[in-house]
Amino acid sequence: MSPVRVLVVDDSATMRHLVCEFLRRDRGIEVVGTACDAAEARAAIKQLSPDVMTLDVEMPNMNGLEFLEKVMRLRPMPVIMVSTLTARGSDTAIEALEIGAIDCVVKPSPANQNSFDELAGKVKMAARAMVRLRVAAGGPDAASQLLKPMENFKPGGRIVAIGSSTGGVEALIKVLTQLPANCAPTVITQHMPAQFTLSLANRLDRMCAPRVLEATHGAPLKPGHIYLAPGGGDHLEVSGKEAFTCFLRRGDLVNGHRPSVDVLFNSVAKVARGKAVGVILTGMGRDGAAGLAAMRQTGARTIGQNESSCVVYGMPKAAHELGAVESQLALERIGSEIITLTAAIS
Repeated sequence: MSPVRVLVVDDSATMRHLVCEFLRRDRGIEVVGTACDAAEARAAIKQLSPDVMTLDVEMPNMNGLEFLEKVMRLRPMPVIMVSTLTARGSDTAIEALEIGAIDCVVKPSPANQNSFDELAGKVKMAARAMVRLRVAAGGPDAASQLLKPMENFKPGGRIVAIGSSTGGVEALIKVLTQLPANCAPTVITQHMPAQFTLSLANRLDRMCAPRVLEATHGAPLKPGHIYLAPGGGDHLEVSGKEAFTCFLRRGDLVNGHRPSVDVLFNSVAKVARGKAVGVILTGMGRDGAAGLAAMRQTGARTIGQNESSCVVYGMPKAAHELGAVESQLALERIGSEIITLTAAIS
């Protein structure tokens, strides 16, 4: 196979050199060019037609977000954001993932010296991702992106568990913004670095009718609340019998991840059984497939995102092949299906 051709964009010469150095260690990657700002990057894209671009979040003249939005509207391509691990950097990276960036990588720091170890893998994965044309605000499809959550929903006692990874930010926004303010208690594991999940929870909370927050140990699962597993720290599980709570534990990596979707789904299968709905969204790898199968085997209803609407049809594909997926749906239909499956039967 031909190597993945990468354009590296960062205003810091030191950081450009560091990104290039890490990428060139992988024989499956060829760095075809570098750029220090949006203008240089635009010219390089036209000249070099790279497979993937790494993009700094904060740049002079035109910042990474503005440039990314133009790229996704005019010449969609896989983009990996390279961010500083700060509150501002995390917020901006989350917004970039919403716009259409495939993934984000944290810049190395004294406290996080190995953050680029996963850079090459994410770049090669991004080259296989499905990137779609972004519709400008107010465009012909804008109305379909703003579906109003229903107002007369009555929860039926089920809980919802969702697992997602690459492309998950955009997917979660589309699903969760359809849920009513008193939705079924919902727990989510999204593969994401530490601190990014707090920014994601805060952003989702501003966008959604239900309350969205980062999960804490012992927090009771309540209707109208959505709990997001903290990134890069503990596994999120659900514990309890009649009254369910969030349970955070350290544990080993599972499927290369902590938090792991399989860990969440297996805990829900154990304690909630048929009183649950499991949903597996876009993502690389197999995490969540076995756990979703366990949920279905214990009576839960299960949903998988279909291939055509996934950024990466990895996790949902693995779950589908295991027989874990009861219904395979386009992303736009998953929110309404969750509502149907969790509503009280009148």
